[in-house]
Amino acid sequence: MFNLEDMTLFFLSLLVILPLITMIHQAGHAFFAWIFGGKITFTIGAGKKLFDIGPVEVRRIYFWHSFCQYEKLKHDTKTAHILVFLGGSLFNAGSIILINSLILTGMFEPHIFFYQFVYFSVYYMFFALFPARYSEDHPSDMMAVYDLLKYGKSKDPLD
Repeated sequence: MFNLEDMTLFFLSLLVILPLITMIHQAGHAFFAWIFGGKITFTIGAGKKLFDIGPVEVRRIYFWHSFCQYEKLKHDTKTAHILVFLGGSLFNAGSIILINSLILTGMFEPHIFFYQFVYFSVYYMFFALFPARYSEDHPSDMMAVYDLLKYGKSKDPLD
């Protein structure tokens, strides 16, 4: 049962774990776009812009939403775009494997932080890999792959 004592964990999840998972996801998209020669813009959060660090823009409500956009890839192939679209989930899966490996080897002790991290990473991956349209211009990552394979679209829907 959820009670007042659980509020600490709730705020830890909302303000630390979910933004970290989101940044890992978007970093996966950015990494593959960078590998294939795309120019990247990586926005963390929503609302008023606070500051920029290179191609990374940080906004006031940092835990709300994040997205990665890229311009034309130098290596413009379907495979490159598929890897960019799936890069977020690949990075999330890699972070799950890393955390579990560090726990299994005894480098990290099992802790609710890591449980929440893995739980919300799987949650994030599920919605990225579920083929759906959040709006006309915002397909899920898997829907973007579907559109690319079926219609040849290579628009950047990475958010």
